[in-house]
Amino acid sequence: MSEYPRLSTSTTKVMTFERRHIRPIPDDERHGTTRGLFFVWLGINMGPLTVVTGALGPTLFGLSLGWTITAIVLGNVIGGFGAALHASQGPRLGIPQMLQARGQFGFFGGSLLAFIALIMFLGFFASNLVVAAQSFAAAFGSSADFAWIIACAIAALTIAIFGYDLVRRSMAVFSVLIGALMIVSIIIAIANPATFQAQPGLGYNTAGFFGMLAIGVTWQLAYAPYVSDYSRYMPREGGAKPAFWATYLGLVLGTILVMALGGIVGLTTTEGNAMSALGNLLGGFGPVVLFALGTATAVMNSSNIYSGVMCSLTVLETVSARIDINTAKRVLMTVVYGALAMVAALLGQNNFLVIFSDFVTILLYVLIPWSAINLVDYFVLRKGEYEVADMFRRDGGRYGRWDAIGLISYAIGLLVQVPFMVTNMYTGPLAAPLGYVDVAWIVGFIVPALVYGLWRRRELRAAVAGSATAAAAPRAEVRR
Repeated sequence: MSEYPRLSTSTTKVMTFERRHIRPIPDDERHGTTRGLFFVWLGINMGPLTVVTGALGPTLFGLSLGWTITAIVLGNVIGGFGAALHASQGPRLGIPQMLQARGQFGFFGGSLLAFIALIMFLGFFASNLVVAAQSFAAAFGSSADFAWIIACAIAALTIAIFGYDLVRRSMAVFSVLIGALMIVSIIIAIANPATFQAQPGLGYNTAGFFGMLAIGVTWQLAYAPYVSDYSRYMPREGGAKPAFWATYLGLVLGTILVMALGGIVGLTTTEGNAMSALGNLLGGFGPVVLFALGTATAVMNSSNIYSGVMCSLTVLETVSARIDINTAKRVLMTVVYGALAMVAALLGQNNFLVIFSDFVTILLYVLIPWSAINLVDYFVLRKGEYEVADMFRRDGGRYGRWDAIGLISYAIGLLVQVPFMVTNMYTGPLAAPLGYVDVAWIVGFIVPALVYGLWRRRELRAAVAGSATAAAAPRAEVRR
């Protein structure tokens, strides 16, 4: 019998209202399927923000369409493995992704990492609001983006309040619809002679290629803090492998399809408005696609609120032992979180392209060390063996309140990237000698993985040796 009491979650026969929040999902409530998980991750990228990101190849990095798509494919294929490996942890542990960080960083240290992820979800939610509003504005020929931002925020909030079940069902429906529209849009855009009119200066440059490749990697790893939030509903036994492939294929296929369209659109994008350029390329079909993209984003953006709230509740739980995480607090946190993101979108919409580019790059620098530490700990050192109940104890149980090994390794992972960073706000001293090729994320993965892996292995071996010595001592005493 589960140590967590069974809760009635049904509100109708069609969907359920979530009441588990950040608590482990019991085996008899694991109603997730491989097909459902695949469509969640296929659908999450079927939106205008993915189009805008693909357009960065020509508009920001000066790449031709061929080199843009090559970088998009390589980056997403590489980064997708990291996200999918994190997803395979959900069925085994049954808890949200960032709550698992307590296993590497301690009870309070894990919440620090959850807070960082919270900021990430906030940024993606705000970014999606801006491009969804641009889609609606372009579809209807209006300029009142602020009204569309508010409307899209309300739509996402409504779905996120219900929780996992409605988020999953909504994304499955829209993934099929928008996927078909994306394929038709690519065909129309390629057939339009205006798409391939001379674009002076576009071609190959190493810094631009690796910059776009890094964005592809980042795009996938940015989902790493989400993935177990959904895969935790997969069966504990035999659920890890299906969770991996459903997540990997859904994320990679959906992203490459829509980013490829973005690369095409980027060839004609002016003034940073890829949605307007998309509408112009598609002609009479443009308003239909733009409206569908805006609607899909308003729906699928609920996943950013949902996972952001999971992180918020993880942080909130550490504030005081008297705070009880319940449905009322989840709903309240959802509303507050959505309101903050909406304000951020309203304030940043005029400088969106530059802000978003730096946001994605910095996000990579921050997430890479956490991902490296988590993957090494789960797959190499502990082989998936964790005491989940200890992660909910305020003293952290075997994981402690603050884990020095995890936190110091993470800090090292951040610091070693600084000399190699390439952003509009800051460029490291080693960037110029490398031709401004962004290799910071590679260093930021390898170094903390090695530091944490070797340091933690030594600690675990010492603990095993200490236990063996303690067990042998009584037997030696008996011999005397």
